[in-house]
Amino acid sequence: MNIRPLFCSPCSARKHALFASALAAVLLITGCGIVKPMSGSHAKRTGDEIVVAGQLFHTGTPVVLWMDEGGYDAYRIEKRFVPYDQSLWEVTKDEVDSPNRYNLRYKGKHFSPEQLEQIKSGGWPLDLLQDTVDQFVIHYDVCGTSRRCFSVLHDHRTLSVHFMLDIDGTIYQTLDLKERAWHAGKANDRSVGIEIANMGAYPLDNSKVLDQWYQPQPDGSTRLTLPESRGDGGVRNLDDVVGPIRPDPVVGTINERELRQYDLTPQQYQALIKLTAALTRIFPKMANDYPRDDEGNLIPGLLTDEQFADFQGLIAHYHIKTSKVDPGPAFQWDYLLDQVEKEKQAWRFWRR
Repeated sequence: MNIRPLFCSPCSARKHALFASALAAVLLITGCGIVKPMSGSHAKRTGDEIVVAGQLFHTGTPVVLWMDEGGYDAYRIEKRFVPYDQSLWEVTKDEVDSPNRYNLRYKGKHFSPEQLEQIKSGGWPLDLLQDTVDQFVIHYDVCGTSRRCFSVLHDHRTLSVHFMLDIDGTIYQTLDLKERAWHAGKANDRSVGIEIANMGAYPLDNSKVLDQWYQPQPDGSTRLTLPESRGDGGVRNLDDVVGPIRPDPVVGTINERELRQYDLTPQQYQALIKLTAALTRIFPKMANDYPRDDEGNLIPGLLTDEQFADFQGLIAHYHIKTSKVDPGPAFQWDYLLDQVEKEKQAWRFWRR
């Protein structure tokens, strides 16, 4: 008769240990059929989320958050693009008025004392933020790449913007959307802002800057090329960037100035469509529309105080200040609106 040993062999012990681990995992299943994550286990983002009042929302396009490796953090008071010993607030405080690049959304909004106390501590309820934010301000950065844009805003001008959109379509979020970023003056309390990497619009007799970045090709296309002094510009997928979505510069009049500009890259439009669709869904008051005149056409300049106060939706920087012309005459407003609506319709179809 074979008698089993009282103690298991090392091989059997390993098998029992694996079985015990598997059994323990099964026992963690709740009544709803969901496995509870193990304490200390890694929680991973999918990489397309934005942060709104501390909550994650999908966009369907790559997003680098300020807390991600290589992200741009507007919460930090140190300069980003200088050696560490030159970046500290103690060293740079004589250069700027404040260490902060943002503050609370509260001007012009009537909060109760209890609400103000809550948001002062950073605890914005999502529904209160949704009731406050109703504009999406679109800028171009005149920097060419998002890395340069953040350097100018953060290190040199002590300003901020919620999003930056690089030439390869990568979106960078620098602040939670609950924060009042400093990007568009009187619109800051009620808006989300984005800086799109683009060298901007110029008078017709001044093409020097555009010639440095855009080179017409023999086949009729136009190539977007960073100057050698920029290196790779911090662009994550530079090899994928060919040129603007339209090869020829666009001429148009904004705030009574006739200007020439090259359009965005295809990747930028693709990402902006996804982000705009997400934002206009997250914020119910933010319409997928732009300021229009009585005939329904885009207003190509400053809004009156009454128009600005009443408008809820996508708005240009030039609608806010006469000194601004961004996002420029090449920006395709109707294309953006049409594609955003298609994106949202697709969501409705798949939800059925």
